[in-house]
Amino acid sequence: MKCWRFLLAALVSLLACSACNRSGDAGVTFHAQGRPEKLSDWHLVIADGKRLRLNDGVEPYALNTALFSDYAHKLRTIWLPPGTRAKYHATDAFEFPVGTIISKTFYYPRAAGSDNAVLRIAEQPGESRDGLDLAKMRMIETRLLVRREQGWVALAYVWNAGQTEATLARAGEIVPLELRKADAPVGEGVKQIGYLVPDENQCAGCHATDNSSHAIHPIGPRARHLNRDDPWHPGTNQLARMAALGRLEGLPATGIPRNARLDDAGAPLDARARAYLDVNCGHCHSPKGPADTSGLWLDASTRDPIRLGECKPPVAAGQGTGDHTFDIVPGRPDDSILVYRMSSLDPGAMMPEVGRATVHEEGVALVRDWITAWLGSCSSTAAATR
Repeated sequence: MKCWRFLLAALVSLLACSACNRSGDAGVTFHAQGRPEKLSDWHLVIADGKRLRLNDGVEPYALNTALFSDYAHKLRTIWLPPGTRAKYHATDAFEFPVGTIISKTFYYPRAAGSDNAVLRIAEQPGESRDGLDLAKMRMIETRLLVRREQGWVALAYVWNAGQTEATLARAGEIVPLELRKADAPVGEGVKQIGYLVPDENQCAGCHATDNSSHAIHPIGPRARHLNRDDPWHPGTNQLARMAALGRLEGLPATGIPRNARLDDAGAPLDARARAYLDVNCGHCHSPKGPADTSGLWLDASTRDPIRLGECKPPVAAGQGTGDHTFDIVPGRPDDSILVYRMSSLDPGAMMPEVGRATVHEEGVALVRDWITAWLGSCSSTAAATR
């Protein structure tokens, strides 16, 4: 009898352990087809309402200068199928194997008050090193880029109020938020915004970086964005670590491009401004991007001052110009279309067209300083265009 009791107890314990593994600790699941309704179907991250943690093999990464998204913080990860590697490319996104899953979780530090109140503060070093403390953070969405046989697929999942699950947002979603400046006096620095979770077409609007194919590609995982110290392993270069882990092949010993950090006060103004425009605008405004016909190219490789906007008239006049004549007027940011569109919230004028419901004040200030430092005049160009 005692033997049977022992076996029964062992069986119950085994079943309980198996259930635990299935619910939380199962390995990452790559779905070669379809659009799973729940983020948990992928087993990339594990959330219980108290902490968000990464599953085994899911590696976080950071960028030198990141895309602005209404001051949201972002936990970025890459998962590669075991035994596979990404292939290095000097300028374009790395070539990732079929089965790769790239994720980006958007979140904010919580503010006192309503569940919609969040803080507008800079990301703190090490804030997501051990996952996220959900008592302090408000998760909004997790976006996936999934590499399937036919190409990349973009999926966006919106987190529930309990922060235990995220559900596929096929048509996108608007999340109301109260964005507060942490250092503002009481009653000031508060802005009500509608945070946009993009639908699939809006995802493609940014990630279809080649206007000839319209295929979706990653934007962030490029050498110049990833070439930096690893925040989770201080003193180690991110790309070198990827190569050492067998996750990246073809990494050269020297000559790896690197964008400047937006927050690096020691970096040249031109380098910081170009890095900001590259990651925020260059995937569209490039020789082969969706905005190629504008003639304004803001990617990292463009060096021609005219292509960068100096004294360049817009392709089409109208609301988007704010009655300004040139994309960039040297020394005069207030007369430049670029600054006008970056500062606008008018749907007919704002740039980027989607992905923000507020103005990136620090980004605009950086570009204003950059244009102020330009030398020259557009007077001769203006005369020639009359």
